[in-house]
Amino acid sequence: MHGAAAHPGLVPDDGARIMRDARAVLDRNWTGSSTIPSRSLYPHQWSWDSAFISIGRSWYDEARARQELLALFEAQWANGKVPHIVFNPAVPDELYFPGPRFWQVERSPQAPRGHATSGLTQPPVHARAALEMHRHTRDPVGSRAFLRALYPLLAAQLRYLERDRDPAGIGLPMIVHPWESGLDNSPVWDRDLRELDIPAGAIPEYQRHDIKRADPEDRPTDATYDRFMYLAIRYRDSGYDDSALLDGFPFAIAGPLFAAIHLWSSHALVEIARIVGADPSPHEESVERIHDALLRQLWDPVAHRFYALDVRRGHLESEETIVSFAPLLDPELPREQVDAICADLESACFHPSEAGHFVVPTYSVRGPLFDRRRYWRGPVWINTNWLLWHGLRQHGRDDLATEIAASSLALVRRGGFHEYFEPFGGAGHGSPDFS
Repeated sequence: MHGAAAHPGLVPDDGARIMRDARAVLDRNWTGSSTIPSRSLYPHQWSWDSAFISIGRSWYDEARARQELLALFEAQWANGKVPHIVFNPAVPDELYFPGPRFWQVERSPQAPRGHATSGLTQPPVHARAALEMHRHTRDPVGSRAFLRALYPLLAAQLRYLERDRDPAGIGLPMIVHPWESGLDNSPVWDRDLRELDIPAGAIPEYQRHDIKRADPEDRPTDATYDRFMYLAIRYRDSGYDDSALLDGFPFAIAGPLFAAIHLWSSHALVEIARIVGADPSPHEESVERIHDALLRQLWDPVAHRFYALDVRRGHLESEETIVSFAPLLDPELPREQVDAICADLESACFHPSEAGHFVVPTYSVRGPLFDRRRYWRGPVWINTNWLLWHGLRQHGRDDLATEIAASSLALVRRGGFHEYFEPFGGAGHGSPDFS
């Protein structure tokens, strides 16, 4: 990569303005107990969004940053699952679909009482978020108290993934829906979605609200959304029974990004346990187990890439997407894999030579399914850039990390605080004022 000079639109003195404007976005989207991702499209609390938001807030408002995570974990399920959406009862049903009436989480005895949630989960980045907040706290006494309160909830979250979401015993948690991946519309799921056998009448009529509040060219197609709905209905109608996931459930994927974040947060939980005086050894055992499984199950030694695994078929999904780079979050990732990932990051697929490019596109710009503006099928996202920035720095690749940071800031400066950005030209798409 070519360093910050590749983005002349970034002026170093803009740092203070960007920080001020970022705070303004977060404060506009604060609801009193948590932060919505955006007022136009996402009027509830999203799980992994709240983890990223809490880190950002913690630099200037630690009380609200802590409240962000505590509000999310108030809706944790009895089995430890952290739902991917916590619904705000003050928001009218017509502003978001699928809402509480669709999810019907009361079908499960594990669902929380007094909180309306979805039945899915999302990447468990929360332990890492809590540790990041503590590392730069200006209130160490209050921060330790916060970690003591949150620690058992974080431990339960990761136990759920290891216990209930690994029915095949491969050492990695499965996701049951693309919405759980964080990268809903990525081409990495296309094969499994395409091969779904959807019976006639299995999907009731529904109205999408996302395409009323965002350009349909930015969003998943109707055909893709039908498949999303079918998988959600199947899981809902099972009563959210994870014990039956290998008995004919049509989507069972272990992915590099979800697994790497699980591993990264397990490392964080080791450190948090020591801070609060708990026994870190269960988390140390998890770290070793997940690290070994990541290499054993998801590394393709021929392609020299990490790929998502279809657990039921035992088949690796060989799409060139950003999920392949997430194992950089493993601080113990061997040099062979680190070097292979960095070579991909510097290749023409993810670092094109054309003028006005930005990194890192979420799908290969030379791939047959590349779309510079459609949700997760090419655009650059700041949260995935942030994850890669962390991963590269912990492996000593500060050169690549520096360019990713500079590119991210340049995108925000040019396009504002959008949900995601085109890798060519930097136009912002999705929701504006995105938390």
